[in-house]
Amino acid sequence: MISPKPDPMKFRDLVGYGEFLPKPEWPGNANIAVNFSLNVEAGGELTMANGDSGSEGSLNDNYTPAKPGTRAPMVESSFEYGSRRGVWRVLNIFRDFEIKMNILAVAHALEQTPELARAFVDRGHEVTSHGYRWIDYAFVPEDVEREHILRTIEILTKLTGSRPVGWMTGRPGPNTRRLHVEVGGFLYDRDSLADELPYWLVVEDRPHLVIPYSFETNDNRFNGNIGFSTGEDFFTYMRDAFDTLRREGVEGSPKLLSIGLHDRLIGRPGRCTGLIKLLDYMRSFDDVWFCTGLEIARHWREKFPPSL
Repeated sequence: MISPKPDPMKFRDLVGYGEFLPKPEWPGNANIAVNFSLNVEAGGELTMANGDSGSEGSLNDNYTPAKPGTRAPMVESSFEYGSRRGVWRVLNIFRDFEIKMNILAVAHALEQTPELARAFVDRGHEVTSHGYRWIDYAFVPEDVEREHILRTIEILTKLTGSRPVGWMTGRPGPNTRRLHVEVGGFLYDRDSLADELPYWLVVEDRPHLVIPYSFETNDNRFNGNIGFSTGEDFFTYMRDAFDTLRREGVEGSPKLLSIGLHDRLIGRPGRCTGLIKLLDYMRSFDDVWFCTGLEIARHWREKFPPSL
């Protein structure tokens, strides 16, 4: 039994599990759990084509800053590369390695590419809510954000045939977690970078499960001049993270490695080689649990139910 702690959006928890971590008992006695999440955002990003005041300046793959008051054709085409070509390359790589992912799907993006939604479902991946738009919700009014949550559930349910049970806003605001819990029906969220194991919170007097994500073991570091330059850079960094966590697991403290991907980033032909090399390396070990968010949530709820 794990006693939930208050929502750190209200009260910050700087201690977490402390020195002595729970034993997650991953399936198959795995010494490490690995979760891959593919961000699908093209069509939901900031652009005047969506009625916004300017262009997207984040993770656009060509380092172009936001342009207020005008459209940025090269930025838009960079996102379009993800939905037109990159996503299919990544899907085929994971098909070849027989590994299931979380698809972090922006609803307004996926409703413009319904064939992608069908492919995600047909290939057995978990479609997770990534919000209605790929925007920063820090200053979005509460009533608008609530409407976006409800619209996202409706769109993703229609496109995939099942309601999303997890979400990862990515750029949440102060109301995001509370609004999702109020709406209900979600088993977990990924809007945290705080740990390497799931943990429980109390939100609106209800236990709520958080499965941490990562902006560090993430291909977002291709987007800039201080991160990854080559597929080999990606492989080396992710391999080192994997080796460290797996070694700690062998020593008796298994953890979760969350790796974030973007179709417009890792889906490039000169970068995906690092992903292929990484999956081949991870597959060489027999003590790895490749898992989706839903699988993690179900396991954690069974092994460590909240005390409320």
